[in-house]
Amino acid sequence: MKLTKLTTGLSKLAGRPGLLLQKHSPEILLVMGIGGGIAAAIFACKATLKVEEVLDEHQGKVDTINTAWEKVKEGEIALDVYSEQDYKKDLAITYVQTGVGFLKLYGPALSLAATSIFCIVSSHGIMRKRVNGLTAAYVSLAEAFNQYRRRVREELGEENEYMIRHGLKSETVTELTENPDGSAKKVKKKKLIGDPNGISGYARYFDKNSTEWTPSAEYNLTYIKHQQASINDFLKAKGHVFLNEVYDMLGIPRTQAGAVVGWVMGDDGDNYIDFGIFDGDKVKREFVNGYDDSILLDFNVDGVIYHLIEERS
Repeated sequence: MKLTKLTTGLSKLAGRPGLLLQKHSPEILLVMGIGGGIAAAIFACKATLKVEEVLDEHQGKVDTINTAWEKVKEGEIALDVYSEQDYKKDLAITYVQTGVGFLKLYGPALSLAATSIFCIVSSHGIMRKRVNGLTAAYVSLAEAFNQYRRRVREELGEENEYMIRHGLKSETVTELTENPDGSAKKVKKKKLIGDPNGISGYARYFDKNSTEWTPSAEYNLTYIKHQQASINDFLKAKGHVFLNEVYDMLGIPRTQAGAVVGWVMGDDGDNYIDFGIFDGDKVKREFVNGYDDSILLDFNVDGVIYHLIEERS
C-alpha cells in the first residue's frame, strides 16, 4: 500500500514539470527562437571575420593552377603531363573546397538560424491550435446560449426575453404630479428598473478609468453617441468588428473575450452595434439627461465571430 502511494506520488511529481513545459511551450519556443536568432547573428559576424582567410587561400590555389596552365601553353610543361582536363578538374576541386570552407565557416550560424525559425514557427503553430480550440469551445457555448434565448423568446416573448437577459424588471411607482390649480395628485406609472447583477460579461463602465472620459457629462454622451455611429459605419464598410476594437475607441482595456466576440454582417446577427445607452435603466437616464458623467455600457455582441470572418468576407 505504501509502495503504491509512493509510486503515485512520484508519478504526479514527475508529471508536473512536463505539464508546465507543455503549458508554456509556446513561450519557451519563442524565447529559444529569438535567442537562437541572436546567437546565429553573432556566429555569422565571427565567421565573416575569417572570410578573408578563406578567400586568400582560394585565390592562392587558383593562381597556382593558372600559373601551371600558362606554363603548359608556353611549352614549359608538356601537355601530356598537365592537360586541359587536369586544369579544369583542379579548378573545379578548388571551388568545391572553397564552398565547403564557407559551409564550415557559416555552418553553425546557419544551423542556429534554421533551429530558430523552426522554434518560432512551432510556437506559432501551437498558439494557433490553442486559439482554434478555444474559439471552437466558445462557439459551442455561444450556440447553446443562443438556443436557450430562442426557447425563452418562444415561451415568454421577445420583450420578456430582452428584459430577462438585461436584468430589467417593470415596477409600478407612485409619483406626485401638479394639477393646473396647483394641487398635487398621485399618479402610478410603470418604469423599467435595472438589476446590476443582470449585465453581461462584456459590459464595461465608461468612467474616469477610461482614457477618453472627461468630467463633462454632456461631452461624454456626445462622444459615446458619435463613437457608436462611427463604429456602425465601420461595421457596414468592413463587415465585422471585434469587441476589443470598440473598447479601444472608448479607451477601455482590452479583454481576452473581446478578441473573439463581436459583430458580423449576415443573417444571424443584429447587423448593428448598440452600446446600451438607452435601455430604461434609471442610472442611464441620469447619464443621458446630463446628471451623471459615467455610464455602464452593455454591448449587443453577436457572439463569437472569429470563425465567421472568412466565411462571410
